[in-house]
Amino acid sequence: MHKSWLLPIIVAGIAAIGVAMLGTTITDLGPWYQSLEKPGWTPADPVFGIAWTLIFALAAVAGVSAWRAAPSTRVSDTIIGLFALNGFLNILWSLIFFRMQRPDWAFAELLLLWLSVGALIIFCGRYSRLAALALLPYLGWVSIAGALNWQVIELNGPFG
Repeated sequence: MHKSWLLPIIVAGIAAIGVAMLGTTITDLGPWYQSLEKPGWTPADPVFGIAWTLIFALAAVAGVSAWRAAPSTRVSDTIIGLFALNGFLNILWSLIFFRMQRPDWAFAELLLLWLSVGALIIFCGRYSRLAALALLPYLGWVSIAGALNWQVIELNGPFG
């Protein structure tokens, strides 16, 4: 492996693991979550861990690919900033949904998360087709999460 790839891979891997660990720490599948009525198509709990592991691995690949293809420092800084914003929004959703127990507010925040994934796909796709393709499962999963979040609101609301 070429040395110029090593540092971005390490940084992207650490960032992905950090976001995943924070999200996991905030996610509480305890009594409150278990008591929520959920639609019949809700994936089994282990599916979420598998999906997020794959999504974060693909996001790291996308980040490295786009960053390496960036034509300037300004573009590479923008890519890093977009990924940082996305990581923040990802963690924030878990905080609002699980810790604050506000699926209604979490749904509004999830719309921002979905837009941030879309922005990553569009911006990174300008420089790396691989990056855009690697982020498509993330957009799909956030779309599924949004539909599930909405169903939880309809089946259990109002909240607060």
